[in-house]
Amino acid sequence: MEEICPVCGLPKSICACKVISREQQKVRIKLETRKWGRPVTIVEGLDNGKEDLHKLAKKLKVACASGGTVKNNMIILQGDHRQKVKEILLSIGLLDENIEVL
Repeated sequence: MEEICPVCGLPKSICACKVISREQQKVRIKLETRKWGRPVTIVEGLDNGKEDLHKLAKKLKVACASGGTVKNNMIILQGDHRQKVKEILLSIGLLDENIEVL
């Protein structure tokens, strides 16, 4: 017997909870200047699980060819990669009106 999703009550194979929650997320991509004037791109507002956040951070780091980390449910990338990050978030299913680039 297949497992049932506790949120929507559907079988796990057709569960739409992740898609629905992804469409409702408000994500902010902003640029901050750190020590010695070095820019960092910060992605916040993603409500994914901890493993998903680390997988997304790895995907972003590879695509941007930069270093980065995950701290306090935020992805921090070295350098200014706001547009590239937005394109990647759009490609994984987030809606354009829910992504705010600062």
